[in-house]
Amino acid sequence: MKKLIQILLLLTLPAITFAQSSVKATDIVTRINKGEAVTYSNVRVEGDLDLTQLSNKKLESKKISGIGTKNYVSTVTAPVSFTNCTFTGNVLAYVSPNNGKVFNNSNEVFNTDFEKDVTFAGCTFENESAFKYSHFNGKVSFAGSIFKEEALFKYSQFAFAPNFSKARFDETATFKYVNFPQGTSFSAASFNEHADFKYATFQQGADFGTSSFLGLADFKYSSFNSPKFTGAEFKGSGDFKYTSLSGDKTFSAEIRDRIR
Repeated sequence: MKKLIQILLLLTLPAITFAQSSVKATDIVTRINKGEAVTYSNVRVEGDLDLTQLSNKKLESKKISGIGTKNYVSTVTAPVSFTNCTFTGNVLAYVSPNNGKVFNNSNEVFNTDFEKDVTFAGCTFENESAFKYSHFNGKVSFAGSIFKEEALFKYSQFAFAPNFSKARFDETATFKYVNFPQGTSFSAASFNEHADFKYATFQQGADFGTSSFLGLADFKYSSFNSPKFTGAEFKGSGDFKYTSLSGDKTFSAEIRDRIR
């Protein structure tokens, strides 16, 4: 009998493993609403992971000048960590229901801030990911992740240097107006379409070493302090017009040679 039970357990183990290989995005949101630290590895996240409608959502600002803009902010209060996970739906920390258009003299925007560490390591985003205006107050890593659709980080704020090393962006990657802390890494990252770093600021030592740009690399109006572009490849066009440089001046000649 004991041997029979062991055999039955072995037979049911694959089914149990398969059942645990996916998780509903809504279940993750439920845990976040409880203030729980979230950690997942090697799972498929089914559905949109919408972090803009958390239970602690607050109306942060309201501007009235003929047109009213309401900005609602949700806050993820505990660390979140995803390793080798696949997100089948959108991952949303920013939602503008009307896409910025004004109806009846009003507009609403929903954002998400993160108080603790955020890790998406080796993950695949099959649909859009939006972190526009998000404040990241802990450490951030998207190292080795694949963004199959647009990755939106416009106006994002990072308290610590984010890690995007070996990330792959198959569609537009937008980091416009971001102030990157010292030590930010995009080393060995692949930008297969438009890479938008317009108006971005890079503190000392931003690393783009061995990164590749297949589409437009737009660094217009950006500023750098001793960046590293050793081995970077610009196979598309590059726009460094009005880019300001400080620190290591070898950057200018290196980039000029690569985008001719």
